[in-house]
Amino acid sequence: MPRAKLTKKTIKKNNLKLKTIIGLGNPGKRYQLTRHNIGFIILDAFAQKHNLEFSPGKGDYYFVGGVLDTSHFNLYKPTTYMNLSGIAVKQIIENDNVEPDEILIISDDINLDTGKIRIRESGGDGGHNGLSSVIYHLNSDKFLRLRFGVGNDFEEGKMPDYVLQNFYENEWEIIRFNVNFSVSLIEQFILGGKQLMLNYFSKEQIKNKNSKL
Repeated sequence: MPRAKLTKKTIKKNNLKLKTIIGLGNPGKRYQLTRHNIGFIILDAFAQKHNLEFSPGKGDYYFVGGVLDTSHFNLYKPTTYMNLSGIAVKQIIENDNVEPDEILIISDDINLDTGKIRIRESGGDGGHNGLSSVIYHLNSDKFLRLRFGVGNDFEEGKMPDYVLQNFYENEWEIIRFNVNFSVSLIEQFILGGKQLMLNYFSKEQIKNKNSKL
């Protein structure tokens, strides 16, 4: 896989290969390694792999743009806090001049075991306040999403506390494994769009049938 090259400003969609990827999470060191921040964790891992660095954007988000092979991409981390993510996502699609069904959003999912990954092209929010906000502000649920399982080891009524906790020490092996896999999925999305990513995901699931995917 070639390394991505940094661009100094957001790339508009007049380049037809532009890909817009948004990781959901909460800004600030306090939330850095929490379950709710897996979207940020994955984008940070991508940026680290490709020697990229996020900086404040012109809206409610941090941003870095780059080129992978010949494909341009913009990565975003909203700064609105999770429950208001849709405000930033609306700004982002207007900035990039893209439609909701052209973006990729990465979020945590308590309905999946820790580290499990699912890709969906549309659907409801699954009880996720960040996705609920995105659906509301875009007036559409037709956007690609990478859902990363964070488990549901909490008592009734304790979900908000649970997703704002750091991962347990014994979870980090599978978290790291599938964060790296998520980075590979993003690379496929950048290089060939939704279908290439879905094909790669299916192929790796079959290949690793009894492993950690």
